[in-house]
Amino acid sequence: MTEIDFRILDFIREKLSNSFLDFAMPKLTAVGNIGLIWIFIAAAMVISRKYRRNGLELAAGLAGCALVGNLLLKNLVARQRPCWINETIELLIAVPKDYSFPSGHTMTAFAAAAIIFHANKKFGVAAYILAVLIAFSRLYLYVHFPTDVLAGAVIGTLIGIAVCFFSKKFFPPKDLQNTGK
Repeated sequence: MTEIDFRILDFIREKLSNSFLDFAMPKLTAVGNIGLIWIFIAAAMVISRKYRRNGLELAAGLAGCALVGNLLLKNLVARQRPCWINETIELLIAVPKDYSFPSGHTMTAFAAAAIIFHANKKFGVAAYILAVLIAFSRLYLYVHFPTDVLAGAVIGTLIGIAVCFFSKKFFPPKDLQNTGK
């Protein structure tokens, strides 16, 4: 599997690398650092009466990603990053210090996108586009394998869906409780 991962990374590096992406990808990946953009969006949603519940769901989803991905899976799997294995690649960002699997940037982005999509389809589509771009930035920057990113997208989406499901099941909206629906 690692051989296929490296082929994909090398293809991106050889065929897609250019000065515009060299400039844009570090900035795009920075947007996803520690889930900061998603934390900001969650806070903005919590302030809004209409989206307060969804903001709390987003916060719960981000916490779930931190626990499942960054604390549990990264340390359990302990997969080296491609830039640790192939040290000949000159990185455009600082070498990450934690393990590679799954991609935390991707996981939080997809969890957030799933929760935002559940709240508002239009904003959700925009969130998914940003999630895909953040995920691609991790490949372009040579800090994750494609399978790390794919796993991050799947796990993040599942966490986002689970948060929305359990939120609705265990904390139904008050207007539904009063009408008996």
